[in-house]
Amino acid sequence: MFHFSRLSVCAGLLASAVAAIPFSTSAQAAETQYPLTIKNCGLELTFKQAPSRTVSVGQSVTEVLYLLGLSDKVVGTALWVSPVLKGFEETNAKVERLADNDPSFEAVIGKKPDLVTTQFQWQIGPEGVVGTPAQFAELGVPVYTSPADCVGKDNSGGGDGVRTGVFSMELIYEEIRDLAKIYNVQDRGEEVVADLKTREDAARKKIASAEGKLSAVFWFSSAEMDIDPYVAGRHGAPGYIMSALGIKNVIESDEEWPTVGWETIAKANPTMIVTGKMDRRRFQADDVAVKHKFLKDDPVASLMSAVKEGHVFDMDAQAMNPTIRTIEGLEVLADAIASAGLAK
Repeated sequence: MFHFSRLSVCAGLLASAVAAIPFSTSAQAAETQYPLTIKNCGLELTFKQAPSRTVSVGQSVTEVLYLLGLSDKVVGTALWVSPVLKGFEETNAKVERLADNDPSFEAVIGKKPDLVTTQFQWQIGPEGVVGTPAQFAELGVPVYTSPADCVGKDNSGGGDGVRTGVFSMELIYEEIRDLAKIYNVQDRGEEVVADLKTREDAARKKIASAEGKLSAVFWFSSAEMDIDPYVAGRHGAPGYIMSALGIKNVIESDEEWPTVGWETIAKANPTMIVTGKMDRRRFQADDVAVKHKFLKDDPVASLMSAVKEGHVFDMDAQAMNPTIRTIEGLEVLADAIASAGLAK
């Protein structure tokens, strides 16, 4: 549910883990041969050389660039919903932020980019609020879109879109490898991917004994406290997290972030409730403390066993998006389940 932004509970895990990677391999990846043409979200993008001036619209794709050691190639960013990954504060402070949310087309072009990266098609896409790939192409600027927002997803209806296929971290790995190839830093790309895979495997093993015994609902936010909340559908990043940990999602919608009534959620009686934690304050329920108070005081939600037994776990809302932080979310939830004794 990124149309309305997002944020963090354990942001340092990813950066600190990746920062420890030596970024060297015994088998060196192939050098990029230019001109390079890649297929991305239905378009062919051609690069005569590695980009030197990139505007990145979307926190996750920006953080991928930072993790690849490409911050010196980034001349502007936008669409931030949480602090940057721990360890990259000084790096990020040196890059101009064009907007916390939607930058204007003019602001992006004003940075004279030779590449624009976007995390979401609702920002830059066929009906993008910032602009369309065609508009940028007219000025000779290619647009790279995070595959997780276009592969197996229909964004034509507006909003957060509908997943027509199940999200997989392979889409994030594709993004990392694509960008690494575009900038000719393929060794670093493989190191980042390998680290994320290792961390996911460790999180899965931590609560392997709970396979099939647990269920959950992921609550991102609510436009108003007295209306149905935005919860995670089954095919997005939270669905991936739950599937990886052997947890049943009680929400069976294909929408990215459908609204579902608390009466319906209560009837499903999930073992746990995972609440999105963020800095954004567009809605009252963006504040995770407000979420907790609602669950305690609401006459329906307060009767749920997950609330009574204290199985309400906070998670960085960024991890609830298809991002590099999805693995962090998987780790956070595995740790919470283990600590609560639910993995027995």
